[in-house]
Amino acid sequence: MKHKGDKVDGWLVIDKVAGMGSTQVVGKTRHLLHASKNGHCGTLDPFATGVLPIAFGEATKLIPYVTDGDKEYEFWLKFGSETDSLDCDGNIITEGGKIPTEKEVKDVLPLFLGEIVQIPPAYSAIKIEGKRAYDLVRNGQEVKIPERKICVYELNLLDMPESDIAHCKVRCSKGTYVRTLGADIAKKLGTIGYLTALRRTKCGIFDLSCTILLENLEKIEYVGERQKELLSVITCLRDIVDIAVTEADAAKLKQGQGVSPKNYQVSHLIGKEVSATCNGNLVAMVRIEDTRISPVRVFNF
Repeated sequence: MKHKGDKVDGWLVIDKVAGMGSTQVVGKTRHLLHASKNGHCGTLDPFATGVLPIAFGEATKLIPYVTDGDKEYEFWLKFGSETDSLDCDGNIITEGGKIPTEKEVKDVLPLFLGEIVQIPPAYSAIKIEGKRAYDLVRNGQEVKIPERKICVYELNLLDMPESDIAHCKVRCSKGTYVRTLGADIAKKLGTIGYLTALRRTKCGIFDLSCTILLENLEKIEYVGERQKELLSVITCLRDIVDIAVTEADAAKLKQGQGVSPKNYQVSHLIGKEVSATCNGNLVAMVRIEDTRISPVRVFNF
């Protein structure tokens, strides 16, 4: 029987390079760490770089807690031209748009703060009737993607390295398409534009300080040494409330049973999901209710 890999648990945060897809990174890291199971948080387009958290083993159960977190990006928006994919991987379809001044760019950015509506690009991984939008477009089919509400918390112009390129930084909610944001900024300025580069600097609690380049991971000779680069499963829960449960309650939670909240000071947490640990070990993600602490995800270490 073919051995399918080791039981490897934890987080590996890759600083993804341009030209590589997120699923390629997942496959490569699974091979390098000889792991049986892994998955990524928050897809990065092939042209994009930066923070790509990869969950291994039990950490895959926590992917939603990272994916649902805020994201931070730096992007370079080129004015005066437009591509079909709204990024540098696409084909230029329109040229000759005006080039805004630095002041004009600064003045328009505040209009995008707060809750806004955007229509994701046709070249995206969004599923339309079970198929990826980009596959439909490449097959010549017309794609209509519904608008969505997202939130932009911060949006600043860092500099203009060239007269027609704005280097910006954004902090936003999950589901934000920065390519669309760039195109919408250009449109508000009365012109067209596309992203020449996109770099994610933060995904949930993970930032660039946590990352390792794939090429550096490949330079580590032994699998066991590569596995030492993993962050603990519980790392991503740094900003989530934790309750310490007794060994008896831990055993019940692991079996999918609820426990009474009367022995824990959790009245202020009703309706929320928190982590439950026992002797410092992660037992489950639980939901606090009036009369019950219910397991949502149980961990097997």
